[in-house]
Amino acid sequence: MNARTRKLKDELLAIEPRICVERARLVTDGYKANEALDTVLRRAKAFEKILTEMSVYIHPGELIVGNQASRPRAAPIFPEYGVRWIEKELDDVPRRLTDRFLISEEDKEQLRNIFEYWTPDRTTDDRVIALMPEELRKAEEMGAVDAIWLRQNGPGHFSPDFAKVLSRGLSGIVTEAREELERLDIVEPDYVSRKVFLESVIIALNAAITFARRFSKLAKDLADAEREAPRRAELEKIAQICYWVPANPARTFYEAIQSVWFIQLILQILDNGHSISPGRFDQYLYPFYERDLREGRMTRDEALELVECFWIKLNWINKLRSWHSTQYTAGYPMFQNLVVGGQTPDGRDATNELSYICIEATSNLALPQPSFSARYHGNCPEEFLQKCCELIKRGIGFPAFYNDEVIIPSLLNRGISREDAYDYCVVGCPEPSVHGKWAYRCNGGPFVIALKIFEMALNNGADPRTGYQLCPGKGDLTTFKSFQDVIEAWNTQRDYYVGLHVLYDHINDEVFKELVPDPFASALVADCIRRGKSIIEGGAIYDLVGGQTVGLANLANSLAAIKKLVFEDGLITGVQLIHALATNFEDEETRPKGEEIRQMLLNAPKYGNDDDYVDLLAKQVFLEYLQKYEKYKNPRYGKGPIGGTFSPSTATVAANVPFGKKVGATPDGRKDGEELADGISPQYGTDVEGPTAVIKSVGKLDNILVSGGNLLNLKFTPSAFEGDAGTRNLAAFIKTFCQLKGFHVQFNVVSSDTLREAQKHPERHRNLLVRVAAYAAFFTSLDKEIQDAIIKRTEHRAMH
Repeated sequence: MNARTRKLKDELLAIEPRICVERARLVTDGYKANEALDTVLRRAKAFEKILTEMSVYIHPGELIVGNQASRPRAAPIFPEYGVRWIEKELDDVPRRLTDRFLISEEDKEQLRNIFEYWTPDRTTDDRVIALMPEELRKAEEMGAVDAIWLRQNGPGHFSPDFAKVLSRGLSGIVTEAREELERLDIVEPDYVSRKVFLESVIIALNAAITFARRFSKLAKDLADAEREAPRRAELEKIAQICYWVPANPARTFYEAIQSVWFIQLILQILDNGHSISPGRFDQYLYPFYERDLREGRMTRDEALELVECFWIKLNWINKLRSWHSTQYTAGYPMFQNLVVGGQTPDGRDATNELSYICIEATSNLALPQPSFSARYHGNCPEEFLQKCCELIKRGIGFPAFYNDEVIIPSLLNRGISREDAYDYCVVGCPEPSVHGKWAYRCNGGPFVIALKIFEMALNNGADPRTGYQLCPGKGDLTTFKSFQDVIEAWNTQRDYYVGLHVLYDHINDEVFKELVPDPFASALVADCIRRGKSIIEGGAIYDLVGGQTVGLANLANSLAAIKKLVFEDGLITGVQLIHALATNFEDEETRPKGEEIRQMLLNAPKYGNDDDYVDLLAKQVFLEYLQKYEKYKNPRYGKGPIGGTFSPSTATVAANVPFGKKVGATPDGRKDGEELADGISPQYGTDVEGPTAVIKSVGKLDNILVSGGNLLNLKFTPSAFEGDAGTRNLAAFIKTFCQLKGFHVQFNVVSSDTLREAQKHPERHRNLLVRVAAYAAFFTSLDKEIQDAIIKRTEHRAMH
């Protein structure tokens, strides 16, 4: 870091997040003033009001400008997505254990007055709840499926067409929308809906141009008052740039990166979604970098400074989540995934000098955003891999690695064109997507808790905690005569709850289509303008959605234990096992005792040790699970987009910890309430044969079918990668992982002793960045339960 970016980072870290009421007031006034209009037009008018009236400011010393709220890191409020939970939690938000936000009593009162307008028929949260059948409500209460985070937030999970904005400018896209308007035929049955949508696009895009030019005027005013000549020159340049972009095509690297920031920012102002991602930053910006360098307009150091300033601005973005959702995504994450490396659309290596600048900026700043990722392929330059490994060794959780050799075929399998598959980006957690062509939520749908469903399969379809029996079972552990009976019982419950998950997703989609269509985001995704449809109506070229599956390793381990101990070796009976589970292994009167049974279960084969006995069970149940999902269609199926189906993911974020509280003791030896495995990672502490055995187990799964994203967490002590030899060993490990057809892998390189020390003395470890799931966060900002879960991850000390 140079002096500027060091100062900007220090100032960022000193800010305590607050709640900002400004957007809530403006969007409410915008809705009230336009109640007679169609919803998409009313939202466009509300967007226009927000962008023309919200506070704008330029932070001292910054080069990239634009704010989401009235203060840096403040969270705007989005009442159209839900207010009831905010009203209930408003007094508690400043006292939270994690992700707390300050708010004044005056602002609380203002929000309560604003919320009076947002009656249950106006918010997505309330409308979804009203449409949920009783069985779905009970399934969520039990902890079998969960989509609370989705109905309370914007859909997000996409990457807009930044390259189009840089080449055409928003004015060029306005022209495109106007031309489509002129081509409409009034006798066509969809004339009115297309006309209204295109008009809303034009309003929203012009509002974005106005927003940027407000910063131009502000910068000019500040320049006129500035006494220091260097800063005056910077402000004058900012004024020129913000007047030109994003309205017009970018001409320089500075203009291009400012234009990208405006688009990224405005999407976060207008929509409550997260996982809105910059994508292949080093690809669409490289032509501007190369030309400026070649023509002498900019040096490499100046480019690095601009990239670092952009990184810092990404950390200004924030959002308020309900406490329920916060437990799944602690650490203020926004999942703004930025990926470097990979291949060009025609299959050549895409690494360039800007890729290395991005690595350097990430290393210098060590901030949670962007969620920094790297693509690997067979012809990946050794230097690029080495630089990424050196960054991993810093222990900040970046980059995560994505394997082109699996992901590209996975996308081709879903109907993505060859050119687009090679050009994939990553959004949110581990979700492959295509810039400006893919609809919302390529993954981010409801959670499905596999181990909870299996718990009910062992109890005749009943939930031991609530007594609910939504799907009658095939008996229980006391009646099963063979291991095949166990599998059939699981299949019955799996099919039922997968169906509920699909229903939940459909309800959310229908409500979002009705209440919160997004003209600005849709204008930046092909072919929404040409089709005259928003993303949520089927305007995107590609549209596959999925859910997030939790507890797969626990499921495989439980199946293996039952198969071996009950049906093969006969060491315990089904009656003994079901009693041990019901009593949480605490009954000391039985023979064998509860804890003795638990030790047998813990010593049964475990996924993550390259043991075919359990790994092939994992492969079988995972494959059948994926095949079940592929049969379902989303509401856009047959309405234009390619796909229109479901594509599951194993992105658990931090939800494996709170969901574990709803699952009783299980046959893998896990006790009641303990955390579940995250992603496709082994259950904590059970992978005892070393990291190579882990990736061999992972490689046996049908990873190519998990096009919604597959997540593997690994934790190493720093001593495992010491020196140049350690860097080479890590690079070789990543190559092996990719050769074994793994999908995604990410690393924490930090000792458990350091993490425990940070728990005891958080004031000494304020900047300790760790990988939580498919995102990074400052360790001391996390709830203790999530901290403990990270500490529990198996700590590999050597590459064997």
